[in-house]
Amino acid sequence: MALVVMCGQPCSGKSAAAACLAAALRTSSTDLIVRIIDESSLHLGRNDSYKDMVVEKNLRGVLRSEVDRSVSRDSIIIVDSLNNIKGYRYELWCLARASGVRYCVTKSSLDKIFYKGMERQPPGERRTSIRFEDLVRRFENPDRRNRWDSPLFELFPSRDEIVESAPVIAEAVSYLTKKVDSKTRDVKVLQPTIATQTILAITRGFSYGLIFQVRTTEANSLYEMDKATQEVVNAIVEAQSCGLGLAMNKISIGPNLPNINLQRSVGLPELRSLRRTFIKLAGQYSLSGPPPPTDADSAKRMFVDYLNREVGA
Repeated sequence: MALVVMCGQPCSGKSAAAACLAAALRTSSTDLIVRIIDESSLHLGRNDSYKDMVVEKNLRGVLRSEVDRSVSRDSIIIVDSLNNIKGYRYELWCLARASGVRYCVTKSSLDKIFYKGMERQPPGERRTSIRFEDLVRRFENPDRRNRWDSPLFELFPSRDEIVESAPVIAEAVSYLTKKVDSKTRDVKVLQPTIATQTILAITRGFSYGLIFQVRTTEANSLYEMDKATQEVVNAIVEAQSCGLGLAMNKISIGPNLPNINLQRSVGLPELRSLRRTFIKLAGQYSLSGPPPPTDADSAKRMFVDYLNREVGA
């Protein structure tokens, strides 16, 4: 149903905000399955998990794997950790997109970091001031302009009390539970694409054979498109040469395929430019939508439609 990424500097109230958000979600509907994934849920100590870069990297891998196993369209998963690296938040966003669920980031912000926040932690969880300063310095603030940081709900514990009834908590609950239909514009449900599926294949540690198969399929699609569009260009050049350079209407390129309706004579350099632009646009579209066609007829049909829009009658 949704993936919520909590982020913020140490001692900024992330865990309190995560607990309030989970409680508010459960209050809004008794049917909701809400789960918080954090270091303690994986039997890991927060202090030990950030003692050096290697251990911290391993922690992120463990958290990501647990999110990958848990995220689904039937539950709301809250990741309560620093999540301080934007590249890591992007990986979590890819998990949400591959699962076809909603996604949001909740940041707990402080106008000023108070070291007394460390004193509130149990003795075994307290961080040294050197480690504390290092984590604060390396924190990469979320930017709502990035897809993987949007929508962004920002809390200010130093100014506002963290409670279930807090306006930001209520706003996040509304976004996560609002019913989505054809008229909904303010709630986005992510949809899987080739790009996210390929990234997930790598991050999940899939076998080389599967990754090779994905990349081979993409290469075959591009090859078929390149070959098919060149055949269309050749057909136009041949038809125009037979017509002594005059504009040709209804140039046929084969049975069950649309005709090319040129408004004017189009030279070979312009045709080559249009072909390059079409292939580039098709490649970019495949990163956020369906893959390129793998058969020649579909590629020709798409290219003809493009030409008819650009230089057609």
